[in-house]
Amino acid sequence: MGLTNQTPSQTVQHIFDNIAGNYDVMNNVISLGFHKRWRKVVNAKLALQPGDHILDVCCGTGIWTFSLGQAVGNTGQVTGLDFSAGMLAIAQDHLKDYQGANINFIQGDAQKLPFADNSFDRVVIGFGLRNVPDANKVLAEMYRVLKPGGQAACLETSQPTNPIMHAGWELYFGKVLPLLGGAIHHYHEYDYLQKSTHHFVSAEVLKSLFLRAGFQDVSYDQFVAGSAAVHYGTKG
Repeated sequence: MGLTNQTPSQTVQHIFDNIAGNYDVMNNVISLGFHKRWRKVVNAKLALQPGDHILDVCCGTGIWTFSLGQAVGNTGQVTGLDFSAGMLAIAQDHLKDYQGANINFIQGDAQKLPFADNSFDRVVIGFGLRNVPDANKVLAEMYRVLKPGGQAACLETSQPTNPIMHAGWELYFGKVLPLLGGAIHHYHEYDYLQKSTHHFVSAEVLKSLFLRAGFQDVSYDQFVAGSAAVHYGTKG
């Protein structure tokens, strides 16, 4: 399989730098506020333990990173990695209000993770896999840095299979979302976000990519009639 995102990585990086200041608000709008609940569901299924070392790939402004930090406690460690300096600046600003010292953020490439093999108990990526050039490389890197027996989770937008839900989904992402972005002077950026959602692989194909990367016990759950999905895999 070739590139899963045809938009040049420098362009994507520029897009996220531009929208960083409004990203948290718009993320709530895009997911209708459900994304935080979905992350809690994933955290529970991963059975996070105090002392776990977690990697949050494509962490953005750190929304998931902070909830992971609370779950693993002061004896654990969570690293958030993102390629966008603008998004990381927002994450660092949020870090000032975080009650704990178990989180750090670094800038890096999800396709070339700057960590040794078998470094983390859990690796997650939330709404980031569709934005990298090659999802296969990212999944392979996530597998590499996981400890044997460790779990990976990918929370990502998907496409509903129900015809009625799919029609509403098409209207929202194809028409409404870019207009909302335009209201805050980011029409082209949010037009890219809806296109990246449309062009990304299906939930079933993503399952096959997990298997190709070497993951075992691969499964996925869908939310809101398939408009989002979370995939799980274990390193054997």
